[in-house]
Amino acid sequence: MTFDANTIGQHNAPLIGVAPLMRRAFAGEDLTPIGQILLQRAQTYPNDGQAYMDFSTVLQLTGNRDDALAVQAEAIMLQQHYTLPSPQPGLTLLVLMGPGDLMANTPVEFLVEDSDVTLELLYLRADEEFPDEVPDHHVMLVAVAESEANQPLLERLAEYVSDWPRPVINRPERIRKLSRDGVCAALQGAPGIEMPLSVRVGRYTLFKVASREQPIEALLGDGGFPLIVRPLGSHAGTNLEKVDTPAQLGKYLNEVKGEQFYISRFVDYRSADGLFRKYRVALVDGKPYICHYAISERWMIHYLNAGMTNSPDKRAEEAACMAGFDDGFAVRHKTALEAINQRMGLPYLGIDCAEMPNGDLLIFEVDNAMIVHAMDPEDMFPYKAPAMQRVFNAFRNLLGRAAA
Repeated sequence: MTFDANTIGQHNAPLIGVAPLMRRAFAGEDLTPIGQILLQRAQTYPNDGQAYMDFSTVLQLTGNRDDALAVQAEAIMLQQHYTLPSPQPGLTLLVLMGPGDLMANTPVEFLVEDSDVTLELLYLRADEEFPDEVPDHHVMLVAVAESEANQPLLERLAEYVSDWPRPVINRPERIRKLSRDGVCAALQGAPGIEMPLSVRVGRYTLFKVASREQPIEALLGDGGFPLIVRPLGSHAGTNLEKVDTPAQLGKYLNEVKGEQFYISRFVDYRSADGLFRKYRVALVDGKPYICHYAISERWMIHYLNAGMTNSPDKRAEEAACMAGFDDGFAVRHKTALEAINQRMGLPYLGIDCAEMPNGDLLIFEVDNAMIVHAMDPEDMFPYKAPAMQRVFNAFRNLLGRAAA
């Protein structure tokens, strides 16, 4: 989407949306001027919810999360419903959203960008009445992601959409099971899957482990140190650490806030060459599609810090992985992927995973809100746009089948 200062400064200008703004941020553009225009517009027209919503997105993309959520709350108070029209006639998707940051909902804009799908975004809160009337639509998607904060909203949504007169993709009662320990419980014993037990533990209990008053094995059940620890509700590696000893755990607890944590045993999934490799896979109506393949010297892999842009060899390996995905990875892990699809029961979800030396699929995370996009520069990643278009086509076909 293209936009200029004159357009976005006008009262009740159309919503820009997350995807165009994130695309500019991803390309390294300074969003400050856009943010200043949106702020001025919101101050001049304090009833302009779309100005508030876009300004909230700019704030998030520039690292001002707390301010962004405050502005977003103002936007939702002004209006719950926002439209992102398609440039061509086609299908209308009603998307049920919850308040929160960019990881609080399925990033559906990227899945339908430049398609014939119009998005009707409806923001709901657990502590407020839900509307009796909603925008007309062909299909509904529940985009709210699982989190401790979103559990009350998902619980209410389960009743709200239980007898919905239109097709519903990703039922909220299923999304509620996507907590780290919920996914772990659902996949225990599944053939071809390795997923360490993930256990919620309070700070006081972990301090007892750190002081050697309680053995870690009594909590985990399937192992001990080294272990992975992170605060409840953290994402994208925030405060995620590998700790090797009780003393390191004590140091971690003294540095990281939080009353509840997830712990699990650390799994060394290095390949024979000593490098770590992580797949991001979208499962669309049960069929797997590769979204990215990151190679790193570090166990905690994020695509942006894996050094893919600095290494032609890594990009060549990713290109080969994507080209051979259907006949390679998808075949090797057919049984495991079928088990995930059956046990989670969600038509659209994302999987972060790796391959173990014994051939099992190591599952890091399964959820409905992983970022799936085609923003990488095509001159450096010419192989990614076709692969991502397959994901987007599969999602559009899923909507079409549901609407039919």
